[in-house]
Amino acid sequence: MQEKLRETARQLLSEKKVDVVIGYGETETGAVGAVFIRDPNDVNQLIWDNRCRVNLTTCLKRKEVRALGKPAVVVKGCDSRSLVTLQIESQIKPDDLVVIGMACEGMIQEIPGKATSTEGELCEKCNICDVHVPLGCDMVIGEAANPAVPREERYKMLEQIKAMPPAERMKYWSKQFEHCFKCYACRQSCPLCYCNVCVADKNRPIVIEPSSSLKGNFAWQIVRAFHLAGRCSGCGECERACPAGIELSLLNQTLAKAAEEHFNFRAGFDKDAGQLIGTWSDQDQEEFIR
Repeated sequence: MQEKLRETARQLLSEKKVDVVIGYGETETGAVGAVFIRDPNDVNQLIWDNRCRVNLTTCLKRKEVRALGKPAVVVKGCDSRSLVTLQIESQIKPDDLVVIGMACEGMIQEIPGKATSTEGELCEKCNICDVHVPLGCDMVIGEAANPAVPREERYKMLEQIKAMPPAERMKYWSKQFEHCFKCYACRQSCPLCYCNVCVADKNRPIVIEPSSSLKGNFAWQIVRAFHLAGRCSGCGECERACPAGIELSLLNQTLAKAAEEHFNFRAGFDKDAGQLIGTWSDQDQEEFIR
């Protein structure tokens, strides 16, 4: 698959179909992150293995990347769901980029402070993933099965939290959020946080308390989770980027589960489905309205 990816990138660049290929590369320390290939002779810098965790669609919102010209971007299944949502929200146009899908059997868990290795346990998000073949791509390299994952399996960890008594659940999240120091790495790593001015940065009026107090942290994390309702693809970039190790994915899963249960909607699966928020159907359930 890696060689096929390199051949594809070389062809796209040589034929001037794209100006830059956004893919995965390895640094001198062995870390894997984004590389931007503009010369066909440099395609051997591209790699593909189970360390390619980063959601590269985040790069598409950067003005510095847009200045490079028409891109080709390498995506996994969860990443492709982000792209579908960006298309629905008119943030990208399909004709403005080439999407190279890579069939994926899962990425290994990143262990902070340890060298990057191709051996280890799968990320939690990969254990419950049912999009191993990327969606809506111009081409897909490799093959993989798309297993049917029951809803209860996808939200198993979330249900463990929801089973706690309210006071215990509040204590759990308070302990999580007390470590937040408002670095906004979660926002910067998310492909769907693309507002020019974030609500957290507004000061006339101040919407979210800017200090990293427990009150301000609760406000920030809950507001951000609601802004991702019906949009989050579950790529896990926010949690992976969080230096405090906050279990942000569980917050996003709360809204994703509600969208699936009440509206039979999962973000990024159907580009013709429209947006969950702002789209009405006579099939919508209304039991939650009080």
